[in-house]
Amino acid sequence: MSALSTHLLDRDRTAGPAPRRTPEPGAPGSVDPGPAAVVLPTAERLNWLRAGVLGANDGIVSVAATVVGVAGAATGLATLAVAGVAALVAGALSMAAGEYVSVSSQRDAEKVLRAHGVRDAEEGLTNPWHAALASLVAFVVGGVVPLLAMLGPWGGEARVVATFAAVVVALVVTGTVSARLGGAPAGRAVVRNVVGGSVAMAITYGVGSLVGLAV
Repeated sequence: MSALSTHLLDRDRTAGPAPRRTPEPGAPGSVDPGPAAVVLPTAERLNWLRAGVLGANDGIVSVAATVVGVAGAATGLATLAVAGVAALVAGALSMAAGEYVSVSSQRDAEKVLRAHGVRDAEEGLTNPWHAALASLVAFVVGGVVPLLAMLGPWGGEARVVATFAAVVVALVVTGTVSARLGGAPAGRAVVRNVVGGSVAMAITYGVGSLVGLAV
């Protein structure tokens, strides 16, 4: 073996294997990393979402059902205004109190679990006062929609029609927003909201009409 051959063999042994090049994305031999990881909402975010969405939906449906039911029995603007405002105030306070009690009870249960060794039992829980405030504000914002629609510049049966239309639009919005924030499909959330609210308004309007005829 020549001196040149011996030199080349020794250099190959000391250099080691050639470094491997990573293929560019999309090039032959490259590996598709797959879709980006889905970021799931935290427990705290879901609790806030639940309080806000429930408050808004309850405000929309509760106030709408009240004013529509009263409109089935009486058409006086003052009567509708009093009924709507009373439903708005009472519903907001009731929703806030209920949310406070619910979250407080949940926290108490989680503290018991934590005392028995579940270390992460309290992670992500919403403060009861925060949940109550979120529910109260959301209820008022949602309840104002049907109230303003019922007290609009139209009269007679047009008030009921306008309220139905406004409520359907509001429920579509809340259903879409809640689904997007929670990472769920929007279609089913919207259908649930619209169907539930429409049925509630139809029933209360029918009951109010029957009461109006009886009185």
